[in-house]
Amino acid sequence: MPDRFACQVIRSRCAPALEDETAAIDEALDHPNGCAGLAALAAGKRSAAISVCDITRPAPNRVTLPPLLKRLHDAGISASRITILIATGLHRAATPDEVDAIVGPEIAARYRVVSHNARALTDHRGLGVTVHGTPVYIDERFMAADLHITLGFIEQHLMLGFSGGRKLVAPGLAAQETIKVIHSPRFMREPLAKEGSIIGNPLHAELLEIARMARHDFILDVTLTQERKISGVFAGDPVRAHAAGVEFLETTSLETLARPVDAVITSAAGHPLDLTFYQCVKGLTAAQHIVKPGGRILTLGACAEGVGSTEFARRLETLTDFEGYLDEIREAPVEVDQWQLEKLAMAGVRHELYFHTPGVDAAQLGLLGARTFADLDVAVAAVLDGLPTHARVALVPEGPYTFAKAGPVFAAAN
Repeated sequence: MPDRFACQVIRSRCAPALEDETAAIDEALDHPNGCAGLAALAAGKRSAAISVCDITRPAPNRVTLPPLLKRLHDAGISASRITILIATGLHRAATPDEVDAIVGPEIAARYRVVSHNARALTDHRGLGVTVHGTPVYIDERFMAADLHITLGFIEQHLMLGFSGGRKLVAPGLAAQETIKVIHSPRFMREPLAKEGSIIGNPLHAELLEIARMARHDFILDVTLTQERKISGVFAGDPVRAHAAGVEFLETTSLETLARPVDAVITSAAGHPLDLTFYQCVKGLTAAQHIVKPGGRILTLGACAEGVGSTEFARRLETLTDFEGYLDEIREAPVEVDQWQLEKLAMAGVRHELYFHTPGVDAAQLGLLGARTFADLDVAVAAVLDGLPTHARVALVPEGPYTFAKAGPVFAAAN
């Protein structure tokens, strides 16, 4: 970076890695938060279903799954009566190699590991509607089991506040008929439906209700360090254990800037989250909480798998105006993946957006193509061009995993 700018590198703050993660997982499973130990909870049950993150999330399933499975076996549930569901939401199904990466080849060979398919409504069980009218359809393979478990990790999330817990039920295992409603403008434009927001977040409340309807029995969530080592383990009652994990993350990981910066150079934190441009949006939306209104955001991402879903790609390629797009979808029927572009457009109304995403061509990005650069140095020069001497520039390598806010801008953005 040129010397004339006041640059600050903002890294993900986190608790240190656990010295003995195996012992911590064992303790959490045997003495969980708000319920009996997992083995006792599983006693008398004939079957279990476990929801796990897909390939876009660095969840340490290969560490957390074996001790969890052992307790199910100790309780009398055989491997043949356990289904591991990859909670894809509306993402694509996992490839065989990805299944091995997600759960480990030994578990993949011994257990039934299947990908969720949100587009097949007949593969879901209807559970009624929430108080606010969301139709609830959850994967039948999950609902058919006697015991419902989710396995994930907690990080900030662009609309839900924090991931983990209830998110592994919906949208993770929900039909698109459910996913479209919980990602509609009604929820996406709520001021508290943003990163780091749980209290008062209506989307969080909606997903908790859906998880209760699906009889969400038990969670095993972790928090991670920058090196993706386990820093905390939270197991037990889905509401209480998840809340404990969020509190831990808030007290150990929040980075606060005294005032907003003029520009941010950020990323989607590398593989696996930057596989698509769709996922890279999460780095951008996280950065807007530390940049001043009208400030600049440069987002970097490999995008080895291109833009994302067909629906998202079509919408993005034809994007010509942020405010026009937001007006267009305000009352229209919800289309698949429109919400990610909605969150991007909401940021675009307030900030100047720049991109270096070599896996996609500028022509695929509609309006965004004018500030999309194939060369990294050219992209950096463009975002810095015209900034005054001593302008404040934040460099955020871990993008979505960096939980940060800056003085008045955090409140002003709401």
